[in-house]
Amino acid sequence: MDKGAVTADYPLDLPRTYELMNQALASEILCVLRYRHHQIIAKGIDYPQVAAQFEEHAKDEEGHMLAIAERIDQLGGDPDFNPTTVTQRASTEYGSGTVLTDLIKDDLVAERVVIEIYRRIVHWFGNGDPTTRRLFERILQDEEDHANDLSDLLATVDARSQHV
Repeated sequence: MDKGAVTADYPLDLPRTYELMNQALASEILCVLRYRHHQIIAKGIDYPQVAAQFEEHAKDEEGHMLAIAERIDQLGGDPDFNPTTVTQRASTEYGSGTVLTDLIKDDLVAERVVIEIYRRIVHWFGNGDPTTRRLFERILQDEEDHANDLSDLLATVDARSQHV
């Protein structure tokens, strides 16, 4: 009775479930931080539409972060928000760009990395945990939309853009 949503017939390895989900959580935390940083520094140049796109993506990533954390909790795990281990657990990097096109590329690379990983996570949960699978399918769709947005932005921003 004390295991909440996890019943005796839960077919997946719970420690592995928590590990995969906490890695995804760390990636989402890092994405929020990177997008917020890019939003702020992109405002310093004449690209308000790009800063707005970074802000929108940051909000989406925060929603993903919270949804994953809540699902970990529902499954009896501990969502790991520990800032000292986020970069070790994350599948993505923070990035170091200072030119607008580099900021967009950092974000696009990160989106492409999580797309690959979330496809594998969707497959891993399969029919064993359809609730978590659907959660990651929704997040995956958002990440694919973000990658498309960033690819479009990159095509429209001059490669010789100003330093931020």
